[in-house]
Amino acid sequence: MKILLNSGPWLPVPPPGYGGIENVVATLIPELRSRGVRVVLASVGTSTIEVDELISVYDDGQFPHLQKPYNQVMGIAHAHQARVAEELRRRDDIDLVHDHLEVVGPGVLAALDGPPVLHTLHWDLRKHAAFYDSFPNKIAVNGVSHSQLARAPEALRRSALGAVHLATPLAGTGLRVERGEHLIVMGRVCGLKGQHIAARICQKLGLPLTLAGPVSGLSTPAELESVAEDPSHPLFGHPDVRYQLDHVSPYLDGERATWIGSVGGEERDRLYASARAALFPIQWDEPGGTAVVEALALGVPPIGLRRGCLPEIIDHGRTGFLADTEEELAEWILRADEIDPDECRREAARRFSPAVMAEQYLELYERAIRRSPVAAR
Repeated sequence: MKILLNSGPWLPVPPPGYGGIENVVATLIPELRSRGVRVVLASVGTSTIEVDELISVYDDGQFPHLQKPYNQVMGIAHAHQARVAEELRRRDDIDLVHDHLEVVGPGVLAALDGPPVLHTLHWDLRKHAAFYDSFPNKIAVNGVSHSQLARAPEALRRSALGAVHLATPLAGTGLRVERGEHLIVMGRVCGLKGQHIAARICQKLGLPLTLAGPVSGLSTPAELESVAEDPSHPLFGHPDVRYQLDHVSPYLDGERATWIGSVGGEERDRLYASARAALFPIQWDEPGGTAVVEALALGVPPIGLRRGCLPEIIDHGRTGFLADTEEELAEWILRADEIDPDECRREAARRFSPAVMAEQYLELYERAIRRSPVAAR
């Protein structure tokens, strides 16, 4: 089988740090290729993952432009997808397109008389309601959790082949470091992730807290401080920046409670693995929960609010804790040591390894090919 895997123009594969979709793609590709699948990757020129072919429009990721007004950036995704369409029109050896580009991907691919398409939904489906309400039925989709698909518009559910949970290369690796006392929230800093709730709870409990992740693309405290001191800066009024400055920073003292910015690689994994627990006080119905899966793989008990995909990933009382209120969340945090780290690791290896994800996608690829109009001809 030869597939065109469309990652989009935003970040290279793998990304240098933050980059949820690109990390998923980077996890999936080696597993597919080890099973004989040939991969044509549509990404940016700085992607370093080993593939059979790489096609791109942009030399480097266009993620920084996402913060600009729509009329300045709307051509970026379309230029990338036009290149994908050109590739599909000029060749006949692609068996399937596995698409990860929000809206623009299926919108363009549905207009082509090309190979079958499986489009993975990585995001909040409340967005783009008009598009999803009339989703093109020639495009097959999969969710990243069952709860995400349960909330999807009817037209989208009709195109769904099922859900594939996100995986992490950390599953089964056996990384072990000495457990510390700090709690951690790992991920992009924004109101939906609820870092202010974690900070408030830890302040009340007198527990150390580390927040790690970018704020509107800002990766260090120095970068954020530069924006905060300049009201003319384009990011000064950005919702994520205002959230960090107005709702999170008041709880941070630089000692027991800190925001360290983005971390990557081995530094990130060791910081995560040494945490007493990982907190997920999410304020939305999280669709995929990559950070939850990573916590399990590192033997770090995840403790979060009972929303979105978390009840699918966390087995309450065995691999973590789920709460319905902020007060209950605080109570479970104090019981984090009751969770067996090895049980968390075993669960991650069983359910969230790259091999498990790849096998599930191979099954969906076959189903997408069988249901496509191309196969019917």
